[in-house]
Parts: sequence; structure tokens; C-alpha cells
Amino acid sequence: MEIFLAHLEHLEEVSRLFDQYRTFYRQPSDLKAATQFLQERFQKNDSIIFLASDRGKMVGFTQLYPSFSSVSMKQVWILNDLFVEETSRKKGIAKLLMDAAEDFARQTKAIRIVLATQTFNLAAQSLYKSRGYTKDDEFEHYTLHL
Repeated sequence: MEIFLAHLEHLEEVSRLFDQYRTFYRQPSDLKAATQFLQERFQKNDSIIFLASDRGKMVGFTQLYPSFSSVSMKQVWILNDLFVEETSRKKGIAKLLMDAAEDFARQTKAIRIVLATQTFNLAAQSLYKSRGYTKDDEFEHYTLHL
């Protein structure tokens, strides 16, 4: 198993996984749009994507978006996406992807990683709790859907 930083040359593999990720979250499959979206992320350098390779086959990814804490004046990383193909689950791949994301956050001197998952995704909630992630008791989070 290998975890590495993805680049534009990995667009096709990441797009395939990203499309599967979106369908997991009950969105319609749209590989063309997924590819365009990720191509923009690579070209604009506005996300970090780690890929998981199992004997040369790409089987999972995680995507981080940058943010900042004004109060602490430090970097914050939003772990927005974490996905492992169904046939590759229960092999520790998600943990390895989380390791890579957390190591990257430490290397960039970030103050924290924030993430969210759907209430029905109990496997993800269990993974995050097992790694020390906690629900935020300090802030109320609100969303304005546009």
C-alpha cells in the first residue's frame, strides 16, 4: 500500500474515485463534471489530494482544503473528502490516508484539521473518534444553502 500526494497527472484516477465518493453521498454520477472540478483544483492549487495505491491500482483518496484561523493567525485544513472503494475497505487504507493528512497538517504548522460527515456515515464517525477527533463544543456551526 502506498499513499502519495496526487498531481494533475493523476486526474483520471482521482476523478473516478471522486465520482464514486459523490455517489456514496447520494449524488448522481457525473464523471465529466468530477474531472472538470478536480482539474480546476489542481490548476488553481487550492486543494491537497492524497491517493492510496494498492499494487498500482488507485483505491482511495482524501482531499484537504486550506483555511485559516483569524484568532490564532494559523493555518487550518478542512478534511472535506475521504473515500476508499468498497472492495478495498477494512484494510486500513482510510487510516493511512488520515495519517498522511494529519502529517501534512503538522508539517504545514496548522493549528487543526476540521471535518464533517453525514449523520448516516457511522463508519466514518467511528474512524474519526478512534483517532481523537471530537465534536466541537465551543462553536455552533450554521449553514446557509444558496
